[in-house]
Amino acid sequence: MLFWYALSMPKLSRLVIATHNKKKGGEMIMILKEALPELELLTLADFDGAPEPEETGSTYQENAAIKAKSGAAFTGEWALADDAGLEIDALDGAPGLYSKRFGGEDLPFPEKMARIFELLEGVPDEKRTARFRCCIALSVPGGEGKIETFEAICEGRISREMSGVGGFGYDPIFLPTDAPGRTMADLSAAEKHSISHRGKVLRELISWLAD
Repeated sequence: MLFWYALSMPKLSRLVIATHNKKKGGEMIMILKEALPELELLTLADFDGAPEPEETGSTYQENAAIKAKSGAAFTGEWALADDAGLEIDALDGAPGLYSKRFGGEDLPFPEKMARIFELLEGVPDEKRTARFRCCIALSVPGGEGKIETFEAICEGRISREMSGVGGFGYDPIFLPTDAPGRTMADLSAAEKHSISHRGKVLRELISWLAD
Protein backbone atom coordinates (compact mmCIF):
# COMPACT_ATOMS: atom_id res chain seq x y z
CA MET A 1 0.00 0.00 0.00
CA LEU A 2 2.71 2.49 0.95
CA PHE A 3 4.65 1.51 -2.19
CA TRP A 4 1.73 2.35 -4.47
CA TYR A 5 1.02 5.57 -2.55
CA ALA A 6 4.65 6.62 -3.02
CA LEU A 7 4.45 5.89 -6.77
CA SER A 8 1.37 8.10 -7.09
CA MET A 9 2.96 11.07 -5.34
CA PRO A 10 4.23 13.87 -7.64
CA LYS A 11 7.98 14.42 -7.47
CA LEU A 12 9.10 17.02 -4.95
CA SER A 13 11.68 19.27 -6.60
CA ARG A 14 10.23 22.66 -5.58
CA LEU A 15 8.72 23.51 -2.23
CA VAL A 16 6.79 26.62 -1.23
CA ILE A 17 6.98 27.73 2.38
CA ALA A 18 3.40 28.92 2.79
CA THR A 19 3.98 32.14 4.69
CA HIS A 20 4.47 35.86 4.08
CA ASN A 21 6.48 36.14 7.31
CA LYS A 22 10.01 36.87 6.09
CA LYS A 23 11.74 35.84 9.32
CA LYS A 24 9.85 32.57 9.67
CA GLY A 25 10.22 31.75 5.98
CA GLY A 26 13.92 32.59 6.04
CA GLU A 27 14.49 30.41 9.09
CA MET A 28 12.69 27.44 7.55
CA ILE A 29 14.57 27.82 4.26
CA MET A 30 17.91 27.99 6.07
CA ILE A 31 17.23 24.74 7.95
CA LEU A 32 15.90 22.88 4.91
CA LYS A 33 18.57 24.12 2.50
CA GLU A 34 21.37 22.74 4.64
CA ALA A 35 19.98 19.19 4.39
CA LEU A 36 18.30 19.43 0.97
CA PRO A 37 20.53 21.69 -1.16
CA GLU A 38 19.01 20.41 -4.42
CA LEU A 39 15.48 21.45 -3.43
CA GLU A 40 14.24 24.77 -4.83
CA LEU A 41 12.68 26.70 -1.95
CA LEU A 42 10.21 29.57 -2.32
CA THR A 43 7.77 31.47 -0.11
CA LEU A 44 4.38 33.03 -0.79
CA ALA A 45 6.20 36.32 -1.37
CA ASP A 46 7.35 34.82 -4.70
CA PHE A 47 3.72 34.52 -5.89
CA ASP A 48 1.80 37.75 -6.51
CA GLY A 49 -1.59 37.75 -4.83
CA ALA A 50 -0.98 34.62 -2.77
CA PRO A 51 -3.51 34.61 0.09
CA GLU A 52 -2.77 34.14 3.78
CA PRO A 53 -5.81 32.15 4.94
CA GLU A 54 -7.52 32.75 8.25
CA GLU A 55 -6.33 30.36 10.94
CA THR A 56 -9.67 28.94 12.05
CA GLY A 57 -8.43 25.59 13.34
CA SER A 58 -8.70 24.47 16.95
CA THR A 59 -5.26 22.80 16.92
CA TYR A 60 -1.80 23.59 15.58
CA GLN A 61 -2.19 20.70 13.14
CA GLU A 62 -5.44 22.09 11.73
CA ASN A 63 -4.01 25.58 11.26
CA ALA A 64 -0.85 24.26 9.61
CA ALA A 65 -2.96 22.14 7.26
CA ILE A 66 -5.19 25.09 6.34
CA LYS A 67 -2.15 27.13 5.35
CA ALA A 68 -0.41 24.29 3.50
CA LYS A 69 -3.51 23.44 1.46
CA SER A 70 -4.10 27.09 0.58
CA GLY A 71 -0.48 27.54 -0.51
CA ALA A 72 -0.53 24.39 -2.62
CA ALA A 73 -3.87 25.28 -4.22
CA PHE A 74 -2.74 28.78 -5.22
CA THR A 75 0.78 27.95 -6.41
CA GLY A 76 0.28 24.48 -7.85
CA GLU A 77 3.43 23.42 -5.97
CA TRP A 78 4.21 21.31 -2.95
CA ALA A 79 3.56 23.56 0.06
CA LEU A 80 4.80 23.44 3.64
CA ALA A 81 3.26 25.46 6.45
CA ASP A 82 3.77 25.62 10.18
CA ASP A 83 1.81 26.72 13.19
CA ALA A 84 3.58 27.28 16.47
CA GLY A 85 2.90 28.64 19.92
CA LEU A 86 4.39 29.41 23.31
CA GLU A 87 2.74 27.41 26.10
CA ILE A 88 3.29 28.72 29.64
CA ASP A 89 2.33 26.32 32.42
CA ALA A 90 1.58 29.02 35.00
CA LEU A 91 -0.89 30.55 32.53
CA ASP A 92 -2.65 27.22 31.89
CA GLY A 93 -0.88 26.84 28.53
CA ALA A 94 -1.55 30.37 27.27
CA PRO A 95 -0.93 32.03 24.91
CA GLY A 96 -0.59 28.70 23.08
CA LEU A 97 -2.58 28.45 19.87
CA TYR A 98 -3.27 32.18 20.03
CA SER A 99 0.36 33.26 20.49
CA LYS A 100 0.37 35.46 17.38
CA ARG A 101 -2.94 37.03 18.39
CA PHE A 102 -2.17 37.39 22.12
CA GLY A 103 -3.22 40.88 23.22
CA GLY A 104 -4.37 41.58 19.65
CA GLU A 105 -2.77 40.52 16.37
CA ASP A 106 -1.46 44.04 15.73
CA LEU A 107 0.14 44.36 19.19
CA PRO A 108 3.95 44.41 18.75
CA PHE A 109 5.80 41.46 20.27
CA PRO A 110 7.70 43.58 22.82
CA GLU A 111 4.33 44.61 24.25
CA LYS A 112 3.04 41.04 24.16
CA MET A 113 6.12 39.94 26.12
CA ALA A 114 5.72 42.80 28.58
CA ARG A 115 2.15 41.62 29.18
CA ILE A 116 3.41 38.10 29.90
CA PHE A 117 5.86 39.49 32.46
CA GLU A 118 2.94 41.27 34.15
CA LEU A 119 0.90 38.07 34.28
CA LEU A 120 3.86 36.16 35.74
CA GLU A 121 4.73 38.77 38.35
CA GLY A 122 5.59 36.99 41.60
CA VAL A 123 5.84 33.56 39.96
CA PRO A 124 9.14 31.89 41.05
CA ASP A 125 11.61 30.61 38.47
CA GLU A 126 10.79 26.95 39.07
CA LYS A 127 7.14 27.60 38.16
CA ARG A 128 7.88 29.62 35.01
CA THR A 129 8.17 26.46 32.90
CA ALA A 130 7.10 26.71 29.29
CA ARG A 131 7.61 25.23 25.87
CA PHE A 132 7.50 26.15 22.23
CA ARG A 133 5.38 23.74 20.20
CA CYS A 134 5.48 23.58 16.42
CA CYS A 135 3.46 21.59 13.92
CA ILE A 136 4.18 21.52 10.19
CA ALA A 137 1.95 20.29 7.38
CA LEU A 138 3.05 19.23 3.90
CA SER A 139 0.54 19.36 1.03
CA VAL A 140 0.81 17.91 -2.46
CA PRO A 141 0.42 20.33 -5.40
CA GLY A 142 -3.15 21.55 -5.76
CA GLY A 143 -3.95 21.15 -2.07
CA GLU A 144 -6.06 18.03 -2.58
CA GLY A 145 -5.25 14.68 -1.01
CA LYS A 146 -3.30 13.48 1.96
CA ILE A 147 -1.63 15.99 4.29
CA GLU A 148 1.47 14.87 6.19
CA THR A 149 1.92 16.50 9.61
CA PHE A 150 4.77 16.48 12.12
CA GLU A 151 5.10 18.03 15.59
CA ALA A 152 7.94 18.84 17.98
CA ILE A 153 8.49 20.82 21.18
CA CYS A 154 11.32 22.72 22.85
CA GLU A 155 11.15 22.81 26.65
CA GLY A 156 12.32 25.75 28.76
CA ARG A 157 11.06 28.54 30.98
CA ILE A 158 10.20 32.22 30.86
CA SER A 159 12.95 34.68 31.75
CA ARG A 160 12.52 37.74 33.97
CA GLU A 161 13.67 40.18 31.31
CA MET A 162 14.05 40.31 27.55
CA SER A 163 17.48 39.43 26.20
CA GLY A 164 19.08 38.99 22.81
CA VAL A 165 18.63 40.35 19.31
CA GLY A 166 18.36 37.13 17.31
CA GLY A 167 15.32 35.16 16.28
CA PHE A 168 11.83 36.64 16.35
CA GLY A 169 8.52 36.48 18.20
CA TYR A 170 8.84 35.38 21.84
CA ASP A 171 12.49 34.30 21.52
CA PRO A 172 13.82 37.09 23.82
CA ILE A 173 11.93 35.74 26.86
CA PHE A 174 12.31 31.99 26.34
CA LEU A 175 15.17 30.21 28.13
CA PRO A 176 15.55 26.79 26.45
CA THR A 177 16.53 23.94 28.75
CA ASP A 178 19.31 22.94 26.35
CA ALA A 179 21.01 26.36 26.49
CA PRO A 180 21.16 27.26 30.20
CA GLY A 181 21.27 30.96 31.02
CA ARG A 182 20.53 32.18 27.48
CA THR A 183 17.30 33.06 25.77
CA MET A 184 16.51 31.77 22.32
CA ALA A 185 17.32 35.26 21.02
CA ASP A 186 20.81 35.08 22.58
CA LEU A 187 21.74 32.07 20.45
CA SER A 188 23.36 32.06 17.05
CA ALA A 189 21.18 30.83 14.19
CA ALA A 190 23.01 27.48 14.14
CA GLU A 191 22.63 27.04 17.92
CA LYS A 192 18.95 27.90 17.79
CA HIS A 193 18.18 25.57 14.90
CA SER A 194 19.91 22.66 16.63
CA ILE A 195 17.55 22.76 19.63
CA SER A 196 14.45 24.71 18.60
CA HIS A 197 10.98 23.34 18.05
CA ARG A 198 11.10 24.41 14.40
CA GLY A 199 14.53 22.87 13.85
CA LYS A 200 13.41 19.59 15.41
CA VAL A 201 10.21 19.30 13.43
CA LEU A 202 11.86 20.15 10.13
CA ARG A 203 14.46 17.45 10.77
CA GLU A 204 11.56 15.02 11.22
CA LEU A 205 10.27 16.08 7.80
CA ILE A 206 13.74 15.71 6.27
CA SER A 207 14.03 12.21 7.71
CA TRP A 208 10.56 11.31 6.36
CA LEU A 209 11.51 12.55 2.89
CA ALA A 210 14.72 10.54 3.00
CA ASP A 211 12.76 7.39 3.85
